[in-house]
Amino acid sequence: MYRRSVKISLILVYLVIIAGAVVRMTGSGMGCPDWPKCFGYYIPPTEVSELEFQPNREYKEGQVIIVDETLKVAASTFTTKEEYKPSNWINYEKHDYAIFNPTHTWVEYINRLFGALAGLAVLIMAFLSIKKFRFRKRLPILSWICVFLMGFQAWLGATVVYSVLAPAKITIHMVMALVIVAVLLYLLSISSEKRTNQYKTKSFQILLGLAVILTLIQVVMGTQVRQFVDEQIRSLGYDSRDMWLEDPNITFYIHRSFSILVLLLNLFLWWKNRKLNLNLSKINIVIILILLEVATGVAMYNFDFPFLSQPMHLVIASILFGYQFYLLMESNYATEKI
Repeated sequence: MYRRSVKISLILVYLVIIAGAVVRMTGSGMGCPDWPKCFGYYIPPTEVSELEFQPNREYKEGQVIIVDETLKVAASTFTTKEEYKPSNWINYEKHDYAIFNPTHTWVEYINRLFGALAGLAVLIMAFLSIKKFRFRKRLPILSWICVFLMGFQAWLGATVVYSVLAPAKITIHMVMALVIVAVLLYLLSISSEKRTNQYKTKSFQILLGLAVILTLIQVVMGTQVRQFVDEQIRSLGYDSRDMWLEDPNITFYIHRSFSILVLLLNLFLWWKNRKLNLNLSKINIVIILILLEVATGVAMYNFDFPFLSQPMHLVIASILFGYQFYLLMESNYATEKI
């Protein structure tokens, strides 16, 4: 039961990553300008009229309206009169973003729902781990650490909104998601039965650890490239896809060249695995994922960001990191090959 809960948590965290990628692709990051509610509602509005002042209507404390392109928050629960009364409202002070786009709002809201569901799954996993404390203390300790990390990730999500999508905060938010993935994969690894038909060498393990680090560096650089693309989109508009990477910054070229190093290192590991018969079969999937990652990168640069290429590029990178990390865990428990 516990191991199944770890798998469910891992799947839901990846769904959050996928939803986050869709949020970035559609530019919906500010679809809900407040947190944890959305325009002060647990279920967000669908039409802008719901965010306009309405006479003779009861507003709950914390509900939001848009007045003169600014967010106003109900200071208490009250019923409005015929005229708008400023004293009943306070300015939203976290930022000055006050645009309602129903598509963006619901894309971001669904992303948050996935996040809440993943958090609940991790919490259930942590409770199930308690009975294992007497025999395997690492499982409950790490499970509850994962609960803390999910809470921290939620707080990071709030800071991303409050900063109006500051690039550095988005990068930290993404890296923390991968940290949670790594913890869940580690729990999955140490809670499984050890295989006896897998082998390792010290040099293979070192290079595999290096490969995981390089992939993480690539993800971080990728978020920086994405930041540049976002700035181009704001400057040039969505209809100028052919110009987004017309004059890229140096980070783009480093990111692109670095991918060759990642591919070559993992191809060497694949060859080493076959030559030494280590039976670490997940390296085959790693190679496929890297090739897909390269293909989506090439498509974005050479074919002007085809539909879904951006979220696919991010999601494949996160899955790649997961497979590499789990492969590293498998090698830790493999038999040393002499």
